[in-house]
Amino acid sequence: MPRIFLQWLSLVAIIWLQSINGTNSNFPAYSSQLKHLLSISQIQLNNLAFASDAGKLFGWLSGSAANYLPMWLVLILGSSLGLIGYGVQYLFLTGRVSNLSYGAIFFLAMLAGNSICWINTVCYLVIIRNFPLDSQLAIGLTGSYQGLSAKIYTDIVDVVYPCSKVERARAYLFFSSVLPLTVSVIVAPVVRVINAVKTKREEVAFILILIITTVTGAFAIMGSTGSASSLLSPFTGAVGMVALLLAPLTIPLGLGLGHQIGKLAGEKIHIEETNSVSMDKTESGVTLDISDIISEGPSESFELSFSYTSEKMNGDQLSESSTSGDKLSATNEIISVMEEIGVKVMLRRLNFWLYFFVYLFGVTLGLVFFNNLGQIAESRGRSASSLVSLSSSFGFFGRLIPSIVDYFVSRRKYMISRPAFVVALMVPTGAAFFLLLVKENTALWLYICTTTIGVCTGAITSISVSLTTELFGTKNFGVNHNVLVVNIPVGSFLFGYLAAIVYRKEVNAEGKCFGMECYRNTFILWGTLCFIGTFLALILYARTRKFYNSQRSQGNKS
Repeated sequence: MPRIFLQWLSLVAIIWLQSINGTNSNFPAYSSQLKHLLSISQIQLNNLAFASDAGKLFGWLSGSAANYLPMWLVLILGSSLGLIGYGVQYLFLTGRVSNLSYGAIFFLAMLAGNSICWINTVCYLVIIRNFPLDSQLAIGLTGSYQGLSAKIYTDIVDVVYPCSKVERARAYLFFSSVLPLTVSVIVAPVVRVINAVKTKREEVAFILILIITTVTGAFAIMGSTGSASSLLSPFTGAVGMVALLLAPLTIPLGLGLGHQIGKLAGEKIHIEETNSVSMDKTESGVTLDISDIISEGPSESFELSFSYTSEKMNGDQLSESSTSGDKLSATNEIISVMEEIGVKVMLRRLNFWLYFFVYLFGVTLGLVFFNNLGQIAESRGRSASSLVSLSSSFGFFGRLIPSIVDYFVSRRKYMISRPAFVVALMVPTGAAFFLLLVKENTALWLYICTTTIGVCTGAITSISVSLTTELFGTKNFGVNHNVLVVNIPVGSFLFGYLAAIVYRKEVNAEGKCFGMECYRNTFILWGTLCFIGTFLALILYARTRKFYNSQRSQGNKS
């Protein structure tokens, strides 16, 4: 098969993987029901949310495994962990497995959370190696689909169990266990590193992917808002989402078809040129042996013509001279890194700890907010499912924003400062936590702030992959980035536990809390910490400004 076809097919496969890999985002949709079924306190429920994030404490294992095992095996191992983690919980809720202790459920939730790291590691490594010139663009495009996971699972559950809360809670766990493994088995043969020639970016292909991705996000938002969602039946929404997920498959099919057409055209020209040479020799009285025809190479002018055609149509059958020139161009276009270091050296760098706490007070706080969204919605008399679906849809666009910005900025040979981008996103996130304290139009502000936090958290998550690469290199990315996201379980436990304590002080006799006071002090704390993270991001920006300025200078010269 053509390399360009396999290269883009791997990107489509990763889109499908990411779209079903955000299983931890389903927790708020069934957390209230889980709390009721297990008869546990808010603190115990928060510990289960922490357990899912705690799986990331061992995320570095997936990075180490990827250094020694083939990508398809790492992928299957990771999705199998999710099958066990979510599957046994599902069997417990349906009564098919009994006598599970709270500690066993905690371990299963942690195992399920760890499975996400394995799939993410495969996705990131394949994208970085298959699209070295466009890694930020490709990572943002594929990673944005993980923001749609909650929406996709909600659409499926709405079709299967539209009414029963108990059955819906079970369905979320069932599909969270089965879908990742099913999709992993389907795409495993194509999720691998392709030794593609580093040619200039396929701009048309990326533009088409951007258009498809944007339409998918718009459709998801339309299905998440009350007035628009009423126009679509659950079945129509699910079918539409599946169709949009299949749409990117047209890109590799089109590129592969173009490759074959170009190859056939080149072979036809070569045959005609060979026939012309043989006729000229025959007419001049030269005896021609069949071996002479086979060994006869094309003329110099034809070689240049075919080289040009091959570069433009095929992309992976370049002549020696054009290939070496293309590699030089690729080397100049690949984003440089500040230093190439391993995890031991990284932990001794001040930049790492600044980055660690920026992520802790930004992305992790946002994730803790979403983990508690079920109780936050309940305390204000709103539907948890609609808020989860809305946050998922806007998180999708948040992850996509850095890709769009990077695409248009890089065309002008300009390199944007990732820390500066993070600063710009941290400010509205902190403001959103304080706006949740507004007592007038509380429902409106809840929706506005949820979407704001979803967009900003998603964007920073997307940026962080490229930022880790630029700060600490690509060689040990699998381990380095998984060490960074260790702050997610740490923050999930600390911030979630504090929120649970505040919530417990306001509960009624039934163990529930209603009103603004349930999370008032929690939002004040989260907003303050987010602004502290903004200040730390400013320091990181100042420390890395020289590096990004040098990259801009090189881009302007080229």
